Amino acid sequence: MSIVDNKKAFHDYFIEERYEAGLVLEGWEAKAIRAGRVQLKEAYVVIKRAELWLIGCHITALAAASTHITPDPTRSRKLLLHTEEISKLIGKVERAGYALVPLNLHYNRGRIKLEIGLAKGKKQHDKRATEKEREWQREKQRLLRQSTKAA
Repeated sequence: MSIVDNKKAFHDYFIEERYEAGLVLEGWEAKAIRAGRVQLKEAYVVIKRAELWLIGCHITALAAASTHITPDPTRSRKLLLHTEEISKLIGKVERAGYALVPLNLHYNRGRIKLEIGLAKGKKQHDKRATEKEREWQREKQRLLRQSTKAA
């Protein structure tokens, strides 16, 4: 079950591979995510000291859940993956010019997981072509609906 999607990632990148990672969260963050108060739009994934970190993800604290602490809504959060997956991702990002982008937050057996994508950036003409194709599909569906109503 999806909590939030990063639609901007699909607009800006070609997604080659997908990985599911766990997140190191504090209690107030888990409560806020379950309430849907999270935004992935400006978030990205970086590699520091052979670890993956989610940076720029904004989680707005609930007023009742965070009375005794001062929450930092955009703090860096560590991602949990197997060592061999991390080393494979590091190799591809450093050599092949790929980027790691967060795609969506979702539940997996009651736990909050982040789907990250190994992505290559789109050029401006690729973005235009994708948008044109999406508009054509929408127009085609509209025409089909009109033709079935007329019949």
